[in-house]
Amino acid sequence: MIRNRIKVIRKKIKNLKIDGYIIPKNDEFFSEYADKDRLKTISNFTGSAGLAIILRRKNYLFVDGRYTIQAQKQSGKLFKVIEIHKFLPGRVLKNLTLGFDPSIFTTRQIKIYFGKSLKLKPLNTNLVDLIYKKKPSKIKPFFSLKTEFAGTSHIDKKKKVLKIIKKNRADYLFITAPENLAWIMNIRGSDNPNSPMPNGNLLIGKSGNIFLIAKKEKVLKLIRDKRFKKNEIIKPEDFKILINKLKGRKFIIDDLTCSILNENIIKSKFKIIKREDPCYKLKSIKNPSEIKYMIKAHKEDGLALTKFLYWIKNTKQKKLTEIDVQNKLEKFRKLGKNYLYPSFNTIAGTGSNGAIVHYRASKKTNKIIKKKDIFLCDSGGQYKYGTTDVTRTICFTKQKKSVKDIFTKVLKGHIAVATTNINQYKNGKQIDLRARRFLKKDGLDYAHGTGHGVGFFSNVHEGPQSISKYNKVKLEEGMILSNEPGYYKKGFYGIRIENLVYIKKNKKKLQFENLTLAPIEKDLISYNLLNKKEKEYLFKYHLNV
Repeated sequence: MIRNRIKVIRKKIKNLKIDGYIIPKNDEFFSEYADKDRLKTISNFTGSAGLAIILRRKNYLFVDGRYTIQAQKQSGKLFKVIEIHKFLPGRVLKNLTLGFDPSIFTTRQIKIYFGKSLKLKPLNTNLVDLIYKKKPSKIKPFFSLKTEFAGTSHIDKKKKVLKIIKKNRADYLFITAPENLAWIMNIRGSDNPNSPMPNGNLLIGKSGNIFLIAKKEKVLKLIRDKRFKKNEIIKPEDFKILINKLKGRKFIIDDLTCSILNENIIKSKFKIIKREDPCYKLKSIKNPSEIKYMIKAHKEDGLALTKFLYWIKNTKQKKLTEIDVQNKLEKFRKLGKNYLYPSFNTIAGTGSNGAIVHYRASKKTNKIIKKKDIFLCDSGGQYKYGTTDVTRTICFTKQKKSVKDIFTKVLKGHIAVATTNINQYKNGKQIDLRARRFLKKDGLDYAHGTGHGVGFFSNVHEGPQSISKYNKVKLEEGMILSNEPGYYKKGFYGIRIENLVYIKKNKKKLQFENLTLAPIEKDLISYNLLNKKEKEYLFKYHLNV
């Protein structure tokens, strides 16, 4: 099937007199978990980040370190898999003309990936859409989020953003990321499989006038709720007409999520100011109400996960597969009255499958969980007032000392992050070093960040803050992050311990407070490698659970 799709794309490439075609993971809204997954359609690769290039005789798939094993397994027969942080596409390919869809690329992406080594040609149609038409899904309306959960009204949020527009001496701000539209207007939607995202764009003028660019069928509830007036709703196909009607000179766009197509429409009339959408920073700092409800969501989630861990460690059922187990976990979550759906596809990997960082069990890969295996389970839920994400690594029989020692070094890194004095270590880059140092002493490491930002009843991965080798964003009170060091032995096992934490001020001292409440596997710990403070931390954590 994939082979045939590639053949059709190649025919179209030939007819268009270009050398190749670029297919990114993201959709028009640059969402991580999009309903429309053109990259999977053309390559069979299911990871959350990647870029494919179909040439007349060769295909390339560029992925990051999390996905090299997975990409090789899923797409390696038809694509040459390359780690993108080692070799950017512009360095691998030279002197070619490549076609692309300007509605799913930003100028920033193009500049980073391709530089000036290739000639890029924007096309009016998406070649993948021409060969594979997914049945249109049922229209799901946007809905309002209670102010009780959000903690701040959309009117107050808009006032904060208007101050920033005026400070930048701009006339308009174009909000292109659905999660930022969701945050500022206190609305949510059902456009993505794992996030309550409303796929739309918002335009805010310095005088407070707003326009929501979205399908009209989706916004009827919002008009009834008086979030928007009828004349403030603009159909996406009428965006150019709207821009031509507007008065003013300067437009703020975020080149992380504003497509080349929309940027060119705005540029035809306005001077563009490129800067990060201020909503990212504003929504990263959760207010007391958001923290309160996130704690509540984690208690409900922790109850489901603790029941699951007890069940899997004590069940007498034989020949359980990865899919059986992830379905059982979902059943435990569904017992919670506020649970909605998973915040991402569950990663349930036993033995060698656990070594694939972002593994997804399928009919082809599904393994029976054996007694001697190490089992890694990374899962999360969307609740009516919160988002969760948690990883636990467990065993069923006594493990080798070498394995327990590595698990304990991962645990020491996890505890080092959790007990960080944030007044001293002020950004993710500094904290990332603390997480890795115990593994690094033995020449070991992991090919992913130590932690990502998390949204409030929003995306499970949400910046700008993170704990990684490169992130220098200042950590502030109210931010939520994951704490997830790990280690992966290809062909054998994967280890990861993940909690969500939030930043709390305690007598002028900024510190992490755990949100996640679920036991950590004691049967994998080499207690002789833990110091007194680490043992004390573990005891208090489990007491709290």
